[in-house]
Amino acid sequence: MQQESPETILTATTDPASSLSFGQAREIAQSHHFVFLCGLHRSGTTLLFRMLREHPEMTGFANNKVATEWTPLEDEGQFLQGIYPPALCYGGAGSFAFAPEAHLTESSELLTPENKAQLAVDWFPYWDLSKRFLLEKSPPHLLMTRFLQSAFPNSSFVIIVRHPVAVSLATTKWSARSLDSLIEHWLVAHETFQTDRPHLQRVLTVGYEALAEEPAATLCKIYTFLGVAPHETSFAATTEHNQKYFAQWLTMAKNPQDGASIREWTARYETRVRAFRYSLQDLEMR
Repeated sequence: MQQESPETILTATTDPASSLSFGQAREIAQSHHFVFLCGLHRSGTTLLFRMLREHPEMTGFANNKVATEWTPLEDEGQFLQGIYPPALCYGGAGSFAFAPEAHLTESSELLTPENKAQLAVDWFPYWDLSKRFLLEKSPPHLLMTRFLQSAFPNSSFVIIVRHPVAVSLATTKWSARSLDSLIEHWLVAHETFQTDRPHLQRVLTVGYEALAEEPAATLCKIYTFLGVAPHETSFAATTEHNQKYFAQWLTMAKNPQDGASIREWTARYETRVRAFRYSLQDLEMR
């Protein structure tokens, strides 16, 4: 199958038929509140996005007509605009955080008044604008929070973080990178976000593990942060996915060939991982 060029990826899903003027887009932006759900691929962003999208005061991209499938080109804002490159241009899952160009802040040359308005024009056709809270999620936005806050000052950020072992092992299905490189990518991405966090006006971090173990309490925490009433979800959360990856990691650690690599990676990354209250030695630590 022929691979699409970055130019095609950037513009393929942008709606050219939008009738909004830049002035109208600015007015709509000022009367709505943007909720950006950020987290690495395989961190639980899709599950949490679908849960939050059910809230009656919230609208999220829902252009996929097949409810049992998920198509990122249809549901992620990175693919529904033509202002900045999507993660695919930087290697995609497990790679994009290594690219300095993927880290965008309020000083980006892309943040012209015209581009800010155009980004709104690109996205607004995919939301129900009768609702006040506009929900969006794209993995590379973990490195673009300051950029998005500058483009949409009326915004809040919900960050979901999952254990690096689970994220890295899950990402091997989507990436050709080695497992230790995927662990390092997890660290680089979250360390970059940590440098950006003090610049954000409204931000909340939740753990995938908390969402899986106590979904109702975690959702209530998010809704309290956003200032909306609690709302039940029809989506189920389970701890089984993490346990599957933890078992795989422990099996590797007992294998003579893989065990040496696990010990080497643990020695190399453990201090940095523990800064996020996780551990490569004690997988249940948090």
